[in-house]
Amino acid sequence: MVESPITYRRQRKSCSSSNPKASTKSKSTMSTAKSSRPFASSGISLIVCMRNELLQQASRDQRFVDKWVSDNIVKNLPKTKIEGIAVGNEIIDDPKTLPFLVEAMKNVYDALVKSKLDSTVKVSSPVSSSCLNASYPPSAGKFKPELIKTVLKPMLDIIRKSGSYFSINLYPVFAYMANSKDINLDYALMNPNDGVFDNVSQIKYPNMIEAQIDATYAALAAIGFNDVKLVVTESGWPSAGGKKEIGANKKNAAAFNGNLWKRFKGGVGTPKRPQDSITVYIFALFNENQKPGLRSERNFGLLYPDKNEVYDMPFQKTCPDSEQA
Repeated sequence: MVESPITYRRQRKSCSSSNPKASTKSKSTMSTAKSSRPFASSGISLIVCMRNELLQQASRDQRFVDKWVSDNIVKNLPKTKIEGIAVGNEIIDDPKTLPFLVEAMKNVYDALVKSKLDSTVKVSSPVSSSCLNASYPPSAGKFKPELIKTVLKPMLDIIRKSGSYFSINLYPVFAYMANSKDINLDYALMNPNDGVFDNVSQIKYPNMIEAQIDATYAALAAIGFNDVKLVVTESGWPSAGGKKEIGANKKNAAAFNGNLWKRFKGGVGTPKRPQDSITVYIFALFNENQKPGLRSERNFGLLYPDKNEVYDMPFQKTCPDSEQA
């Protein structure tokens, strides 16, 4: 199977699905065996998420984790292709759950070893860009000091040991919204622009997300994990937003998601590490019309809940209309 290094992801911290015709990878945050069945024999590789609220028990009860892996991973194989388990999502932003993350990851990995799946099913836990203490210039990327010893290094030890990857969610749109006076919109959207030059590395960055990725590589290298692979588990742009959510509209969403697809679909790397291909998941397949919070949070989807397109997708010929599983 030829796998596209960029695909859809849907519904942060809730549930996800993707049309078997639309992509060759999907990330599902459902934690029931039933949610994976629509992907059986589809050729799509899944990343299945253990939901945040399960991590406390998962950190303390190996038998619970063994059963979860049996029910949600083992019983779906080999008809359903499962390539990874995401142990929670953006746990570093949840101080109540964060203390349970590393032990939960260890127990998930141990359960995979028992099932003899540790070489084919990888364990990770997507983090938000808030884990970074510095990201500009990209060569100066650093993690927040308070996260390094207690969370990141133990997490990365598990990732390295299991041959997995560091997962991070990157959103240029949020950086643009917070600082639209100083950030070139075209730079954030990956449109043609003059770029940004890193005086230390002597690299010129054509867009923000590649700068963010290389800042993450720099942060990993700074704590001794230069060899760990990186996956962008979420990126996207909202098609609508509130008055203060600058840049959230259909035109910009179409431009960013289209440019993201074109840039990474061929398995390319970044200016700093061109030899290391990057997998990027587009957030999201569907709008989440019932999600609380800012208006933009309900408008990251490529499709409305009724499956109609939110806007003309630049990769329409590559990605046919999707069906919710």
